[in-house]
Amino acid sequence: MAKQIGFSLLYRDMWQSSGKYVPRVDQLKAVAPAIIDMGCFARVETNGGGFEQINLLFGENPNVSVREWTKPFNEAGIQTHMLERGLNGIRMTPVPADVRRLMFHVKKKQGTNLARSFDGLNDVRNLENSIKFAKEAGMISQAALCITVSPVHTVEYYTQLADTLIEMGADEICLKDMAGIGRPVSLGKIVKNIKTRHPHIPMQYHGHAAPGFQMASILEVAQAGIDYVDVAMEPLSWGTAHADVLAVQAMLKDAGFSVPEINMKAYMKVRSLTQSFIDDFLGYYINPKNRLMNSLLIGPGLPGGMMGSLMADLENNLESLNRWLLKNGKEELTLDDLLLKLFDEVAYIWPKVGYPPLVTPFSQYVKNLALMNVIQMEKGKERWSIIADNIWDMILGKSGKLPGEVAPELVELAKEQGKEFYTGNPQDLYPDQLDEFRAEMKRNNWDFGQDDEELFELAMHPEQYRAYKSGEAKAAFEKDLAEKKAAAKQNNEGVSSVSVQQNDFKPKKLIITIDDEEYEVNISYADDDATENKEPDKPADDTKPGENPSSAPKGKVKELVAPLEGKFFFTKDPSEKPIKVGDKVKKGDVIGYIESMKTYNTIAAEEEGTVVEICVANGDPVYEDDVIIKLQ
Repeated sequence: MAKQIGFSLLYRDMWQSSGKYVPRVDQLKAVAPAIIDMGCFARVETNGGGFEQINLLFGENPNVSVREWTKPFNEAGIQTHMLERGLNGIRMTPVPADVRRLMFHVKKKQGTNLARSFDGLNDVRNLENSIKFAKEAGMISQAALCITVSPVHTVEYYTQLADTLIEMGADEICLKDMAGIGRPVSLGKIVKNIKTRHPHIPMQYHGHAAPGFQMASILEVAQAGIDYVDVAMEPLSWGTAHADVLAVQAMLKDAGFSVPEINMKAYMKVRSLTQSFIDDFLGYYINPKNRLMNSLLIGPGLPGGMMGSLMADLENNLESLNRWLLKNGKEELTLDDLLLKLFDEVAYIWPKVGYPPLVTPFSQYVKNLALMNVIQMEKGKERWSIIADNIWDMILGKSGKLPGEVAPELVELAKEQGKEFYTGNPQDLYPDQLDEFRAEMKRNNWDFGQDDEELFELAMHPEQYRAYKSGEAKAAFEKDLAEKKAAAKQNNEGVSSVSVQQNDFKPKKLIITIDDEEYEVNISYADDDATENKEPDKPADDTKPGENPSSAPKGKVKELVAPLEGKFFFTKDPSEKPIKVGDKVKKGDVIGYIESMKTYNTIAAEEEGTVVEICVANGDPVYEDDVIIKLQ
């Protein structure tokens, strides 16, 4: 009898791997019936990771989205699964245990059947609670092995890791090949080893298409005994996303596996709806280059899921860097120049920071550290001169045990800065906080929501949730979208994410016949510049947000300036108190943080004095050398 292999549609991850946003809840509800009608999916990935933060960013309630999105699949008997980041829950930074436990109970009651849990360092201590809490909530616990290629990440390493996770109670194992750089034969050996030792444990393979290995990897893991394969579909398959279900089905069928048939009418319906979402607004946030495959990614091993944000980060930082280069009489860099420098620096520093698997958040940490090194060295400064707090936490062991050894130069730098390495359980560093967030909900007279889901949302995403509740998030998104649409109209540019090589003939429509019925397919095009993510223009005058020129302090004033651009925050934790005018600060005191590329950089006073003026508001964008506070 032929081995059966099920398909899981990564509808959420398809979008996240392509751009900044995912569809609105009304769009998700519209496409769900057609996905079901395709008749080929045993599972659909419905939420997790950045999904809820993205909802909050454009002013949509993520709890409503999850309930409405999972409901039709539950009713159709299709399993829904989420992605969660172990110690980091569904955000970029560590989460208290009580908030993590609440997450699984909320997600189960919202209709999510299976929790795919991964730890970016493959530290089993960070997954122990995920497995425990998922099973307590009645969910299927699927523990993921974060796949990468290094001297320490061997077939035996992953085999033993699976043994430990299954012993902890994991119901399933996932090979999370987040960068698509897993070598096909080695992946097959890992699956075969685990299946030989644990034949009753279902296994699922997740990979990305960009480096070029994925189809070979899928065939190898299928032959080794995999049970489920994650797939995508047009117009968001391939590129930085995942292999298309049509190609995977045809390949596995030819290899003798039992795979489900695909209702092509429904496929075309999903395809058409997805394209309409791109044309509606999502295409403005998709860089056309993310639709391309690129084997240069084999070297740095950066994951497909972060390529959308990476290109936006590069564009923003390139703009800032080129301003500095021009100001100092140096030659500007192109985006490709910066990209190659970044890839080379990632390859250089990755062993030095202990070979963390390049998956969220550690892929961002390594990329950000490499990019900061490149920028600082371009300015004639030393490598390692800016290391964000989150990155230091990774290096010091506060996020978990690194697979490899930290380079001596970083150990020495930590010692010089008075930082200590940590070997305890990372969860112990983050005490319970639900009571603090309950108190905030009550103070604001906010509804706790069905099954405490609104309390959970505040506790998991405090800053984004507050911006959502105040209406600031929705207003900022609508302003940003309006600006992008106006720019596109002015330049007569399209918004489709589907990139086509420039030529003289570009068809706008195709008529495709399937089962004797004709379907009209609209084709749109976009230039590379159509979806640039740019910081808002600076004010025309020199007045900073929150600054009152008439109340400027008298006497000698010392200015503390931003060392990099990003968003300024006074605090990053509820226990911290924001600085205020009149406070006395000493050299080294923390006065705030700049959030840049999803990491927080501590801004410390360079000398002592009294705060006489605060020149920025919480959440304000700042540019390098902008004045943050004035001391006297």
